[in-house]
Amino acid sequence: MQNSEVFILAIESSCDDTAAAVLQNDKVLSNVVANQLIHNQYGGVVPELASRAHQQNIVPVIDAALRKANITKEQLSAIAFTQGPGLMGSLLVGSSFAKSLSLALNIPLIAVNHMQAHILAHYIDEEGFDKPTFPFLALTISGGHTQIVKVNHFFDMEIIGETTDDAVGEAFDKSAKILGLPYPGGPLVDKYAKLGNPKAFVFTKPKVPGLDFSFSGLKTAILYFIQKKKLENPNFIEENLNDICASIQHTIIEILMDKLKMAVKETGINQIAIGGGVSANSGIRNTLTENKYGWKTYIPKFEYTTDNAAMIGIVGYQKFLSEHFETASVVSKARIQF
Repeated sequence: MQNSEVFILAIESSCDDTAAAVLQNDKVLSNVVANQLIHNQYGGVVPELASRAHQQNIVPVIDAALRKANITKEQLSAIAFTQGPGLMGSLLVGSSFAKSLSLALNIPLIAVNHMQAHILAHYIDEEGFDKPTFPFLALTISGGHTQIVKVNHFFDMEIIGETTDDAVGEAFDKSAKILGLPYPGGPLVDKYAKLGNPKAFVFTKPKVPGLDFSFSGLKTAILYFIQKKKLENPNFIEENLNDICASIQHTIIEILMDKLKMAVKETGINQIAIGGGVSANSGIRNTLTENKYGWKTYIPKFEYTTDNAAMIGIVGYQKFLSEHFETASVVSKARIQF
């Protein structure tokens, strides 16, 4: 299906952010996100509270996205929503609204895989940002996922490496918690790491065969290290916070880069695109942009790295062109086949 003016309303509600975006073809007209600050006091996302907040936020967020895009709902060509993976209650809020609106407007409904959207966010038409050509390798790093994906085409993707336990985002957040930093701690580790010596402390990198990752052992090593040092000096964290954060971040980046180097060698593909919330980390972004590995690297605009609806919309646009639509019987999935 080809149309010079395709308007996609996209809805993202996989975790704790309610987001809506409007795209005209592959260009973003609006991208609105409502954050849920209530989870900060609990040190992590509370699923029941998340789904209730989505119910409160979804109508005003979608209204804001349409107003900012300066279009009416009658101009929409289709509605795209996150089918999964994510928190079931949160996903149901977005999918229920999308189904109802598509029925009311009699326009196509498009289901989107959240992790594929992180990868395909690179295809948003954004000035100053190049789009990768097929095939390329995608490093998807978030609070729930750590994957190396071989991307042959828009919907021809193969996971060639993934975490066997915890995701990289969890490693950052749990390390921050060990250091007594508030949730979400990953961005704070990044902030303090900029001021520290990345080689002040050495943490052993896990030995995992092939292209898979593991971060549970690293988290345990950091916990034991901090416990030992605090016995020797109760003020150890306060006196060394920048160096500790820099050393943790340096170790995590080395783990990621080691696997990427192996993937490039095995596949012969030297185009690397990153996506997912942790790709907002300045240390990871800087390491890739240094280009010391001889790769062609692609890093999305900052607002398209964390959970957002624009990335859902670009997948929706590609599916609209191929008429890959769903009926109202489509179901949300906490876990979804890639």
